[in-house]
Amino acid sequence: MLAPAAFAQSALPNGASTLQETYQDWRVACNVTDKAPVCAISQDQTQQNGQRLLAVEVQMRADGSAIATLLLPFGIILDSGVTPNVDDQPPLKAVRFRTCLPTGCIALLPVDSATLAKLRAGSRLNLKVIADPGKELSFQVSLHGFSAALDRIAALNPR
Repeated sequence: MLAPAAFAQSALPNGASTLQETYQDWRVACNVTDKAPVCAISQDQTQQNGQRLLAVEVQMRADGSAIATLLLPFGIILDSGVTPNVDDQPPLKAVRFRTCLPTGCIALLPVDSATLAKLRAGSRLNLKVIADPGKELSFQVSLHGFSAALDRIAALNPR
């Protein structure tokens, strides 16, 4: 039989199997898998017609770093990748696209602790891509609520 304290450390509040909360522009979503919560924060941006323009999902890693999954629309030059930067700071290293799905193209952005601190302190994450024919596009992701959402998944994922 499981000890109540052990169960409490591996479950979501009130014994829930899923959890969804909103922190300004970020959404927290958790599911219980193998008796442990798996949580991520995300933000979707849609066009006026309801079609998704872009999505960002961030999951924390055990070492304090994170991985951000970026879903960007079609019509961009894949070879140039995505160049992120926070506010008006120098750009981070560009990341390549991994694959394209029917919903858009995916790039994985590793986020070390220094970059995480910049994201926590920033107001927007800019994602620069090259569109065909060579036109630069920049997508802006609001960072309002980012820190609170990250703090919430840290509290829900005891290490």
